[in-house]
Amino acid sequence: MIEVDSKASNTTALAYIGDAVYEVYVRKYVMGKGMVRVDKMNSLAISYVCADGQAKAARELMKGFLTDEEVSLLKRGRNHTNTNKPRGSTPIAYKLATGFEALVGFLYLHGDAERLEQVVFEAIRIIEEESHE
Repeated sequence: MIEVDSKASNTTALAYIGDAVYEVYVRKYVMGKGMVRVDKMNSLAISYVCADGQAKAARELMKGFLTDEEVSLLKRGRNHTNTNKPRGSTPIAYKLATGFEALVGFLYLHGDAERLEQVVFEAIRIIEEESHE
């Protein structure tokens, strides 16, 4: 566990680690679906880890699932992102996705595994639900 402060930590660094942590959770989730072909697993995983998917999850999570402190951190991460032309997404979605990754990174580094899993699995549920509409 690393000492992190939700109000003072570098959100870009939190997003850096959060991206990797979230990717591992998604890959584990996708593998659990019983697929054997890696190309199929990768195609499915992309819907969860792409900026648009993460942005959808972030919007929904901010509607009451996250604590005030978590929303504040996500918004700080979103606002700190500087992007001109993100690949395959809009700048707004990319910023929200970065804020989401910063939150995941914070929860991971803070050592709050239970809350990290709650947030990650709720995000996966939201993205899955949205893709079936």
